[in-house]
Amino acid sequence: MPKYTELSWEPTERWVRGTKGDVTVVDSTHAVLVRDPDRYTPLYAFPKDEVRADLLRPAADPPPGAHAFYDLVVGDVVVPNAAWTYAEDELADYVAFEWFRRDDVLDHWYEEDEEVFTTARDPLHRVDAIRSTRHVRVTIDGRVVAESSRPVLVFETGIPARYYLPPEDVRLDLFSRTGSRTGCPYKGFASYWTYIGGDEPRVDVAWAYLDPTPEAVAIKGYLSFYDTVAEHTVTLNRPAR
Repeated sequence: MPKYTELSWEPTERWVRGTKGDVTVVDSTHAVLVRDPDRYTPLYAFPKDEVRADLLRPAADPPPGAHAFYDLVVGDVVVPNAAWTYAEDELADYVAFEWFRRDDVLDHWYEEDEEVFTTARDPLHRVDAIRSTRHVRVTIDGRVVAESSRPVLVFETGIPARYYLPPEDVRLDLFSRTGSRTGCPYKGFASYWTYIGGDEPRVDVAWAYLDPTPEAVAIKGYLSFYDTVAEHTVTLNRPAR
């Protein structure tokens, strides 16, 4: 299901750069943030004169649709369908680049001098990590695997609230860390754990941000659990009146 119902865009004052190897492909202070119904996450489009147009050539095998696609050529490296232009007149002089689920396009993206991972950050998207005294008990297949009265709740736009528990309150002996890793532009990169305390392992059921972004530092090292596998029982610790 698309996140956006119609194509929209707005200017941003952020200095945005993108590199491939040691080559700067994009260096822009006049980007627009695009919300595209064909993509779940926002992206940037850049004025053509702030893009290395000499590194782009018409795509050899473009996907169907109204966009004009381009292959990116940097030295001996050719990245198919790395960029495109929109058919809308207001965006005709802008070039957009693929970010989400394509790690072969540009190697690094920066807003000002901070690297941005996975996708562009939407100013309308909030992530609030708030300390709480709710009592949270987590069970998997009926077994208590975590219990805490000092969780951090993460309220993120469009996503159900998540409970992050300190590692001291988690039965880590029932879990084994895996090599899985996912990225979030708002929280950083997540590491994963598999539940090994049952008859069969539950793969990557828990995760934690070991080196989160400054905005999410309250959840550093805290673990959260997928509610499709783990059951959460939550009660409020209200102060006595």
